[in-house]
Amino acid sequence: MTAAENVCYTLINVPMDSEPPSEISLKNDLGNCDMSAFLTSFRPLEKGDVKLKTEALKKVIIMILNGEKLPGLLMTIIRFVLPLQDHTIKKLLLVFWEIVPKTTPDGRLLQEMILVCDAYRKDLQHPNEFIRGSTLRFLCKLKEAELLEPLMPAIRACLEHRHSYVRRNAVLAIYTIYRNFEHLIPDAPELIHDFLVNEKDASCKRNAFMMLIHADQDRALDYLSTCIDQVQTFGDILQLVIVELIYKVCHANPSERARFIRCIYNLLQSSSPAVKYEAAGTLVTLSSAPTAIKAAAQCYIDLIIKESDNNVKLIVLDRLIELKEHPSHERVLQDLVMDILRVLSTPDLEVRKKTLQLALDLVSSRNVEELVIVLKKEVIKTNNVTEHEDTDKYRQLLVRTLHSCSVRFPDMAANVIPVLMEFLSDNNEAAAADVLEFVREAIQRFDNLRPLIVEKMLEVFHAIKSVKIYRGALWILGEYCSTKEDIQSVMTEVRRSLGEIPIIESEIKKEAGELKPEEEVSVGPAQKLVTEMGTYATQSALSSSRPAKKEEDRPPLRGFLLDGDFFVAASLATTLTKIALRYMSLVQEKKKQNSFNAEAMLLMATILHLGKSSLPKKPITDDDVDRISLCLKVLSECSPLMNDIFNKECRQSLSHMLSAKLEEEKLSQKKESEKRNVTIQPDDPISFMQLTAKNEMSSKEDQFQLSLLAAMGNTQRKEAADPLASKLNKVVTQLTGFSDPVYAEAYVHVNQYDIVLDVLVVNQTSDTLQNCTLELATLGDLKLVEKPSPLTLAPHDFANIKANVKVASTENGIIFGNVVYDVSGAASDRNCVVLSDIHIDIMDYIQPASCTDAEFRQMWAEFEWENKVTVNTNIIDLNEYLQHILKSTNMKCLTPEKALSGYCGFMAANLYARSIFGEDALANVSIEKPIHLGPEAPVTGHIRIRAKSQGMALSLGDKINLSQKKTSV
Repeated sequence: MTAAENVCYTLINVPMDSEPPSEISLKNDLGNCDMSAFLTSFRPLEKGDVKLKTEALKKVIIMILNGEKLPGLLMTIIRFVLPLQDHTIKKLLLVFWEIVPKTTPDGRLLQEMILVCDAYRKDLQHPNEFIRGSTLRFLCKLKEAELLEPLMPAIRACLEHRHSYVRRNAVLAIYTIYRNFEHLIPDAPELIHDFLVNEKDASCKRNAFMMLIHADQDRALDYLSTCIDQVQTFGDILQLVIVELIYKVCHANPSERARFIRCIYNLLQSSSPAVKYEAAGTLVTLSSAPTAIKAAAQCYIDLIIKESDNNVKLIVLDRLIELKEHPSHERVLQDLVMDILRVLSTPDLEVRKKTLQLALDLVSSRNVEELVIVLKKEVIKTNNVTEHEDTDKYRQLLVRTLHSCSVRFPDMAANVIPVLMEFLSDNNEAAAADVLEFVREAIQRFDNLRPLIVEKMLEVFHAIKSVKIYRGALWILGEYCSTKEDIQSVMTEVRRSLGEIPIIESEIKKEAGELKPEEEVSVGPAQKLVTEMGTYATQSALSSSRPAKKEEDRPPLRGFLLDGDFFVAASLATTLTKIALRYMSLVQEKKKQNSFNAEAMLLMATILHLGKSSLPKKPITDDDVDRISLCLKVLSECSPLMNDIFNKECRQSLSHMLSAKLEEEKLSQKKESEKRNVTIQPDDPISFMQLTAKNEMSSKEDQFQLSLLAAMGNTQRKEAADPLASKLNKVVTQLTGFSDPVYAEAYVHVNQYDIVLDVLVVNQTSDTLQNCTLELATLGDLKLVEKPSPLTLAPHDFANIKANVKVASTENGIIFGNVVYDVSGAASDRNCVVLSDIHIDIMDYIQPASCTDAEFRQMWAEFEWENKVTVNTNIIDLNEYLQHILKSTNMKCLTPEKALSGYCGFMAANLYARSIFGEDALANVSIEKPIHLGPEAPVTGHIRIRAKSQGMALSLGDKINLSQKKTSV
């Protein structure tokens, strides 16, 4: 049975009584309450009687489902309930006849079932289409050929009914009967083919065509061949079935591809998004020709743009990314980069992120210019739109994409840099930091762009609002200003940004100047008023006004210093030292050299003086004092050694860092390309499509079946093919003891967002256990979807009970509960067996992920929950311990491998992971090898974990504590 043919369920709500009804009371409710009415037929049935019979029939169904045998009720129901015309009764009877035993212990059909068969023959001829249709659906579930045989003429007749509901259910009934009992209707394929040719209703045609696909594929192909030019006019449900047929036929018989591939091309223009999606997926599997790949990709892009649901957009984007993974398809997709960029009109950040990454992967020298133009327009758009909360993050994504394009294609950098440098003055520090990082890399790598970058930097320097960006801009200007004019421009901008000096005197004068006019007294104009007595009075007001203290806009650098941020002063001192030393090497006149040098030293001295005073909100730190003092000493001595350190060594360090970063990126790209390239070993067998047997072809994975299983949440599709392997790979959790009256054990299947408990319950007693119920409760962010239904266990019998638990967030959860039951014939209270706890492991939801250093630091500052774990292990090697932690926690190490290589007795590394719910987990490992304790001493140190939620931080800490020590195998 395929996933599409799984049975559906009917839910019957019955209030749980304190005592189950007896067979005699049910007989009275079903029959005796109105027996006289049936015998005499002098008066119609009362409404209350039908209601009573409905409730009684529900109780009968529940009792039979729980394992009760009620043979005495069969004739009562046939005599007093079956003739009723009430629709609710008829629906319940369909359920009753489905579950009631229809055969004797030796396997023969019960004689009473002949009466039932006659009643359903009449229902198949009933004038009401609902009764006919529901009866036909019921017949799909019957497994007794003797019951179905007398009904076959009536079922055939339903194919010609005026209502489509009856006809489509008649097709389903014929298909099921033909599949189970072919001898009852051997001409079913021919009958349905003739029905399909003349049918006009879309749902009936869909069911008929579906039957022909599974019962007689040749007839289905013949029908499709006759109407292949009209496929576009069919309804979407029939088009989907046609796509499935073409997929299966072409995979089983590749020679048929040329016959049907034009039909798939036509279905790409369907009005239904579902049909277009399936047709594009089928076209890619049937043909790898560039025209086919281009048509399918274009179809996917149109779907992404036109569909409003972001989940649909993400799913279709994933299909485009899968197409890109194939080496031969990548070149075709490169021509569609501009079409892919149309998706950026979507406001959702996740969609934009995936789109930009896909475009960046597909960029080449042929399309990079157009890509950069579009991205520049998008960046400018974000400058004008500020109301959306994701605008800043989107701008960061655009900046990083342009950065990557400029690094890979240096010719584009000149076009990109002027636009991006406008954002150095942006209020969003993260976006400005990305721009600054890009500018720093570009000015180091591209010598020809240095004059342009320095010029633009000087233009925007005074408008920078963030102190962090200001420090970076100072460093770039100090490092790369190489001409006399540029150096003087930098000094002018610094003086402009610092304001009037000395700072302390000017600030004191400003304060004193504002306090002088303390109070100005003014007399308001006199007003004539009339008193209560009618006489005139004159009133004048004496008002005093104090001038409001005007907060003048301070220059940016002065503002930073008065706020107590003297780290920027240390950066400024370094910059002034660099440009002063370079100026002295460029200008030969001693007077100009001394003048410039003295001005730089004056600026540093006034900042030191300010830091020691009480004017700033926070005093200067000792580190900053030392740095500024060192720079003053360097300028006073001007030694060649210091000149080399300040003007050469710093740039070499940056060059080494960028080279290491580039090498690491190339290595990761190489690994990605190796993954994508399918390597074939010398002794691998070669599979020829023409020589493959048909049964081997059918054993290949069916894409339609896999997509349906994925939609139903069954992600364990490969395990499902081999049930033994799937069970043996799982750990059995024992829930009760072997000596308990009820033994229970469970397999815990963890899917993406839910947990399925497959509990085996064994009755170890010689009594029948009634109403045996598995009662479960959860602790943590787990939620029980539905209560497992009670069942009856015969002596030494067993049963499997499945329970679904939904998971809401990433934290350790506990499932606990008990098994309660009644002993048949015993008068005692309900018995209870307490189950052991089931612990749900957090590692099932955590996946390795990567982020930039800036993002890591930002999240580390934002996350409020921290868990500090002390290292307690028997591992003696630092690298081995780190790898052990990575394996135990599913986290990824963000620290580059080069930074971890070598041996120095200590190690620090940043780890990152993300849960399937989108929760981030950060960890910092700080460990050392205590050398004084000998070479066999274990690793010591701490692991700090940070997360947004308390549960995530605690659960991850518990996991590390449990798995720190390496177990000997």
